[in-house]
Formats: sequence, structure tokens, C-alpha cells
Amino acid sequence: MTTAEDARAGLTAANVRVAVTGAWFVGETNAPAPTGPGDSLAQYRNLGYLSEDGTSRTIDRSTTSLRAWQDAAEVRVVVTESGISYTFTLIETNRETVALYNGLKESDIGADGTYVVNPGRTGGRRSFVFVVFDGAYERLVWIPEGEVTEVGDQTNASGEAIGYEITIKGYPSAKIDGGTEKVFDPALASTGDAAGKAAGKDK
Repeated sequence: MTTAEDARAGLTAANVRVAVTGAWFVGETNAPAPTGPGDSLAQYRNLGYLSEDGTSRTIDRSTTSLRAWQDAAEVRVVVTESGISYTFTLIETNRETVALYNGLKESDIGADGTYVVNPGRTGGRRSFVFVVFDGAYERLVWIPEGEVTEVGDQTNASGEAIGYEITIKGYPSAKIDGGTEKVFDPALASTGDAAGKAAGKDK
């Protein structure tokens, strides 16, 4: 019989994570693969400040049920579609954020700041890196092949930062054996519990 003491024994407050801060980086699809938190991202460009809503990660999965003739019993569920996407709003106005939002390459923006917008363009596939910090804890996510597939409305108003809401869709990549993203989380290593507690002491 499980007691209240047994239940409490499995609770570790130091393992509760909060995305206190972080950043998004973008590079070309041939940019070097990161090897983990703390790695150099010299060939990636930091996209700067995000809105206070941070970043939302969405896993899409569509399934179909297969049923047998006998009693219409459900015998299997097949995944027919799947995908991973990230949505966030950039609030710095610079050549990189304007280019991403408008489906351009940075080189499409003239030296004088002029550019032409074609709403049917996405800018093509790029490599993205997302890092999250919580004290000493750091998690890094690498998306070898991602693309801006959706953008949000843009409001220009007094007292409000001009934002660039974008949704990045990740694609399966041979660089990570057909996966969509590779996550580096040292706290989940074989000594992850001890690492997690050490990171928690930094608060």
C-alpha cells in the first residue's frame, strides 16, 4: 500500500524548470551543427529580444483508427501526419527580423534599407537554434532544417513594440537520422538528477 510518505519521496522541486531567459539563432542550412550547451554559435545570428510571451512549441499529430470486421474492434492506431513547430514574436527591428518575417534573405534588403515584399515567399529553409536558461541550467534545441511557414498580424501603435510573429516548421533532416529537432539537455544525462539539483541551487 502506497503511503503519503512514499508519494512525497518522489518529489524533487529542483527539477522544476522555468524558461527564465533564452534566445533564438538562425543560420544557413550548411552552418555547423552545435554539439551542446555552451557551444560556439559563431555562424548563427542572434534574433534578439522576444515578446514577453516567450516561445510556444507545438507537436501536431493526426491519427487514423484501424478496426476489425469482428465487433468493429479497434486493433491499431496509425499516425498519418506529424510535425513540430515553434511560434514566437520578435520585437527588435533589424535586417534579420524584417527579412525572416517577410520571407526574404538579408541580402534582399538594400544598403539603403529598401526591400520588396511578396507575401507568397517564405525565405526557404534555414537552420535554427533555440537556447533556454534557468540559472545554471541550459537546454539547447537544434532544428537543422526549418522554415517560416506562418506570420502573425503586425500592429503599429503608440506605446507598443512593433512585433514580428513567426511560426517555424521543422522538417525531417538526414543530419539527425530523419528527426526534426535535436535536443541537448545535460540534466537528463545518467547523472541528471544530481546535475538538476546543482542547477537548482543557483536560484
